[in-house]
Amino acid sequence: MPGHKIKLLKKETVAKGTMAFHFEKPAEFVFVPGQYADLAIINPKETDREGNIRTFTIASAPGEKDLVFATRMRDTAFKRELDRMPEGTAIEMDGPYGSFTLHAKKEKPAVFIAGGIGITPFMSILTSAAEEKLNRKFFLFYSNRTENDAAFLRELSGLTAEIPDFTFVPIMSEREGYLNEKTIRKYVENIDGPIYYLAGPPGMVAAMRKMLAGMDIPEDDIRFEEFAGY
Repeated sequence: MPGHKIKLLKKETVAKGTMAFHFEKPAEFVFVPGQYADLAIINPKETDREGNIRTFTIASAPGEKDLVFATRMRDTAFKRELDRMPEGTAIEMDGPYGSFTLHAKKEKPAVFIAGGIGITPFMSILTSAAEEKLNRKFFLFYSNRTENDAAFLRELSGLTAEIPDFTFVPIMSEREGYLNEKTIRKYVENIDGPIYYLAGPPGMVAAMRKMLAGMDIPEDDIRFEEFAGY
């Protein structure tokens, strides 16, 4: 896909240490919920060894007016540039890329397991499902330390009224511990029926893959993306 120059429209804090950046969406830009794009800062004032390009999953749905990217605000040159970027500033975007998208078999439920900023692909998929009024079964287990750390918590709660068959289970580890097999079995009736999607820090993804394997979930029914360094 050819690159695009997109302008920053606004930025907002969506959780503790997490910001969402809204950019204009080119008229010809088409993507599938769950895909990502590469963003490059043009002529940055500072840089470091991590470079001036980052990969971000698109958090918005294709039907929304803006392109939204959300990220943890680590202390790197790239994140500092984003944080102080004035509205109207243009950056370069390449994409979309990736196949971490909703499976085609509508009869198979989708179980999403997200940790922290790993919520972004599921935010896009679920918002799109609400817009399209998809008649499919969705589960979302969303783990964070506290409510203040959970990006888009209010929006996700609101989607439960817009998606006909959507079960949302927020999990705050400081209060109730980490997601475990017992919790999944409590909400997912036939655990070997769905496709499972995992997104979050590498350690969390590895732990969830091990847990699902211990539940005899077929490897072909598990899809995952690691959000390292974000």
